[in-house]
Amino acid sequence: MTVTIKEVKTRSDIKQFVEFQFELYKNCDNWVPPLKGAEKKSLLKDNPANDFCDSRFFLAYKDGHCVGRIGAIINRSYNEKVQKKFGRINRIEFTDDVEVSETLINTAIAWFREQKMEFVHGPLGFTNLDTQGLLIDGFEYLPSIASVYHLPYYQDHFTRLGFEKENDWIEFRLTITEGPLNKAKRGADIVLKRSGVQVVSFSSLKELQPYSVKVFQILNDAFQFLPYVSHLNDKMIRQYADKYFKILNPRFIKVVVKDDQPIGFFVGLPSLSKAMQKTKGRLFPFGIIHILRALKKPEVIDMLLTGVLQDYQNAGIAVILISELQQEMVKAGVNILETTGIFETNQNVITNWKNYEHIQHKRRRCFVKSI
Repeated sequence: MTVTIKEVKTRSDIKQFVEFQFELYKNCDNWVPPLKGAEKKSLLKDNPANDFCDSRFFLAYKDGHCVGRIGAIINRSYNEKVQKKFGRINRIEFTDDVEVSETLINTAIAWFREQKMEFVHGPLGFTNLDTQGLLIDGFEYLPSIASVYHLPYYQDHFTRLGFEKENDWIEFRLTITEGPLNKAKRGADIVLKRSGVQVVSFSSLKELQPYSVKVFQILNDAFQFLPYVSHLNDKMIRQYADKYFKILNPRFIKVVVKDDQPIGFFVGLPSLSKAMQKTKGRLFPFGIIHILRALKKPEVIDMLLTGVLQDYQNAGIAVILISELQQEMVKAGVNILETTGIFETNQNVITNWKNYEHIQHKRRRCFVKSI
């Protein structure tokens, strides 16, 4: 039978959109589910990203069963920044059926063409803090909650439909040993002495709260020239601050200040991947217990967010931040650090990670196609 498409409009449609991936990945050991409530909110009209994005979401059916889904997003702010007309494929999931993937992607492209777009790329989210990239290597590894997981056949479908590589992110797993630890400490001490900056540490979420908005303001400045990044407005900042800063272990967060003004930050998070698998997408009644346990007794630390103001990016602030985090990890008896995705062209950071005992274990890709 042919594939039929239904646009997501009702709360029932939204529920089906979110539930589909739980069915698709139910036998996948390395898939980390999102929280269903948060996913549903992202599809609602009151998502603050809709202030600068237009979006549509679609479901695919075959033989009476849901077989796929896709989001289509136009980030007007990003398009103005790069002076190009991009549509973004978002939250795409599908069974291993070329008719399904082709129908889904062509549906998104048809809407992009109606909106006068000239290119389609992705998978990408509303912002760079949303889901980004398609996993193309590293399927045997558990991802962090800041990363993504996809089924191995996805990349073949994208290639068959004429998509090409636009950018790749790569991810590392680092083992913190004495050599790199001491080297980072020596470098950090030198920078601290010559720069007049100070490190702020935290022992409670209450102490952390005054910095929550400032962190994302730094992020706006630090990431402004990177691909796929658009400026976060005040409503988005408040949403992300509320999302992230209520589930953190404050000891793994460091802020660097100069003249009492924050200029850089590092947010490390005890890995929640296994805990999120146990929640099965729900915080309550028992999911929150798994998350709290993971926060209190970390085995791996994930890099969640980090940023330094543009004016200080060559001042060694990043050296201070990573040194402070490593020292905190040692105190907690943790020596494994999962990095976030790094553009494969970022040789400065990649060279630094290769100084550690490491594996480069995951790669995700943003595809692009002219339409």
